[in-house]
Amino acid sequence: MSRNAAEGLHSSSQAVANLPRHLQQFVVEQGWERYTPIDHAVWRYIMRQNVRFLRHHAHPSYLEGLARTGIALDRIPRLEEMNQALGRIGWGAVTVDGFIPPAAFMEFQAHRVLVIAADIRQLEHIEYTPAPDIVHEAAGHAPIIADATYAEYLRRIGEVGARAISSRADWELYEAIRHLSILKEAPGVPAAEIDAAQRLVEERQANLGEPSEMARLSRLHWWTVEYGLIGSLQQPKIYGAGLLSSIGEAQHCLTDAVAKLPYTLAAADVAFDITTMQPQLFVTPDFEHLLAVLEEFAATMAFRRGGLEGLARAQESGAVATAQLSSGLQISGVLADVLADDGQPAYLLFRGPSALAVAGRELPGHGKEYHRDGFGTPLGRLEGESLPLELMGEQDLRRVGVEVGRHARLRFASGVTVEGRVATTRRHQGQLLLVSFEECTVQRGERLLFRPEWGSFDMGVGERVVSVFAGAADKDAYEQPVLLPRERTIKAALDDRRHRLAELYGRVRAVRSGELPAQELSRLWQEVRHHWPEEWLLPGELYELALARGEHGALAEELEAHLQGVSRRRPELQRLIANALAAAREAA
Repeated sequence: MSRNAAEGLHSSSQAVANLPRHLQQFVVEQGWERYTPIDHAVWRYIMRQNVRFLRHHAHPSYLEGLARTGIALDRIPRLEEMNQALGRIGWGAVTVDGFIPPAAFMEFQAHRVLVIAADIRQLEHIEYTPAPDIVHEAAGHAPIIADATYAEYLRRIGEVGARAISSRADWELYEAIRHLSILKEAPGVPAAEIDAAQRLVEERQANLGEPSEMARLSRLHWWTVEYGLIGSLQQPKIYGAGLLSSIGEAQHCLTDAVAKLPYTLAAADVAFDITTMQPQLFVTPDFEHLLAVLEEFAATMAFRRGGLEGLARAQESGAVATAQLSSGLQISGVLADVLADDGQPAYLLFRGPSALAVAGRELPGHGKEYHRDGFGTPLGRLEGESLPLELMGEQDLRRVGVEVGRHARLRFASGVTVEGRVATTRRHQGQLLLVSFEECTVQRGERLLFRPEWGSFDMGVGERVVSVFAGAADKDAYEQPVLLPRERTIKAALDDRRHRLAELYGRVRAVRSGELPAQELSRLWQEVRHHWPEEWLLPGELYELALARGEHGALAEELEAHLQGVSRRRPELQRLIANALAAAREAA
């Protein structure tokens, strides 16, 4: 993250200022000054058309939310302005470079921070783009968080998502989707290259295997936060950001061409395609129902279930994960092996740098530098004991032979034995977390698990594994390497001709604001007609201004005839032009 972007974090909303360090590296400067007058015209067209349609078809909080979250209709919002408004409802926003990894995206939401792609779609993709852009992120996601229940759902799904376990296949699919979205918004990319990128996405989707927790939760996120409908199946309203920010899909989604299904947990099993309009959408009766379904899904996750099932998911991921024991001790690292006994974990073995924490804070002296070669510990109760080791007081510990400075031999019900001199013990809120041994041997049957020559043995204490979740317990202390996308978005440079067109758009804005006289409209039209005969958005803005000023009746007629001609020659623009003409007439 640049110095300017970092400084901006601390001068905006409290939610943004409180972001942990490992998330800050995704933040980029918005660079508001880099937006061209064409960009602002694209924003203005989309927002005016959306408001025109959505005032009748969006959730009631949409229009109110635009104002409450600092979003203007006539120009792209500045991040600082959004954060001033969002801060009043306990949220904030940051700008990032395109798609970021799902786990990071979710964690931002958990911290009540909206992630906003700094780029804006090209004019050629004004109806829909698969790439995240400021229209989708700011105008789509922000307004609905004015509803307190929905805002809590957004935070809660982020919190759950931050703990969801991913797979390597998830990451490979993410990279393929990001690559495709970049190509589709980059100018001049050959069609063959885009087709190849799309085939790669399809191939990786088809070979995803058994969907991970993150993959299934991402589907719930897609069918609610991105493409959700609310109300009745017969006459639903729109609240999903992908629909609120897409002129074409917002209108298409309410037709009979799109199936409307009741939103249930079954949506987690329905895959989605980011490259096209959705064939079906899910309808929730209210925002409270979203929270209920999320809770139902969370109950199936490893962070809630723990045990062998949760450990198996962590081991399959091959990534850093955390196992939390019933004592509260959290062990973070790459889980290499799990020994079981009677359906319960008996011994955990983490390979490579590992760390110990409690309540999300690393234990002093037990970071990954100290446990750089891994960490192992037995679990369960001691043989013949009814009281779990973590609940034993000092008298109970002496009874079982655990006394600092003395030799101890502990035999667990699983058959694991730990024998050595007790060096230290550590507690948290009265519960025993660690017993450290010197000259220690750990084994189960014939399998030697720890040798005296390996140094001190820090035995984690816990009868059960109560939770397993993705990532380190204390990510900032662990300094877990964050998988940053290797490929950056492509910034389209303006050639001389495009630069001249942008200047014309700027002059139209100046007429609208009163900085230039209305007589400028005729000169602008003559230049557009001679040099950009297929242009439609700029003539549409000229038409709107001519109508609004009344005295330019002949000019308005000429502009309307031009737009109708472009519409006939380019059928793909018919709906866009018709909407522009209708909005201009309504405004007049």
